[in-house]
Amino acid sequence: MFEFQDQVVIVTGSGSPKGIGRTIARTFAKQGATVIIADMNEEGIKDTVAVIEGEGGKAMGITVNVTSPESVQQMVDTVMEKYGRIDVLVNNAGISQKVTVEDMKLEDMRRIFEVNMFGLFLCTQACMKPMRAAKYGRIVNLSSVSGKRGGGVFGGAHYSASKAAVLAFSKNLSREISAEGITINSVCPGLINTEIWKSLPKEDADKVIDGIPMGRPGETQEVANAIVFLASKEASYITGEEIDINGGSHMD
Repeated sequence: MFEFQDQVVIVTGSGSPKGIGRTIARTFAKQGATVIIADMNEEGIKDTVAVIEGEGGKAMGITVNVTSPESVQQMVDTVMEKYGRIDVLVNNAGISQKVTVEDMKLEDMRRIFEVNMFGLFLCTQACMKPMRAAKYGRIVNLSSVSGKRGGGVFGGAHYSASKAAVLAFSKNLSREISAEGITINSVCPGLINTEIWKSLPKEDADKVIDGIPMGRPGETQEVANAIVFLASKEASYITGEEIDINGGSHMD
């Protein structure tokens, strides 16, 4: 698809076999990148690295807590010491919670924002430095259709708010540093065929599908393909953009 030979790509939240992150990491590896599997799940990290290496790819696992400035900086230092470069950052790590505003606690709001927004900020800020020095970089942030339409799939209002914040942050940052050869874009997946989707009761699942013109959930590979494109040299004139991957459930 695209050429990432000799490039180093960090994908946060890529240890879990249940989400999009592992597919993103595998897709980059298949295009020749060395992929950093950054996650808190140590077993998941090992499994993802093993899967990529089993497919002939190159990967290194790093245990990181994206909400900790020290942990994030240690991750970046480790990558720079070993490889001397960071070409791509995919901020995929995120959490969700299904709860109404009436039942929501302040701690719930803080926890969602700490991972989905503050963690993204910390990883972005730390990776910007080597990218600016190289005058090249690609940052792709995972938002959600919920951040654009205000829910309707998974998660509460705090999740939607955190994903909307990702979009505004990305656009502002693109104005700050795009002239330095660094692009910042977001993807907004809708309903994707993950373990969360599979766990829904059939009645609830049917209601969600009814709101999708394509009549099906998306696949993790479809999300990964869009991210790899945005991270490629071929997407050099795209920045501050948000790509909807939702089968038509939300159209701008």
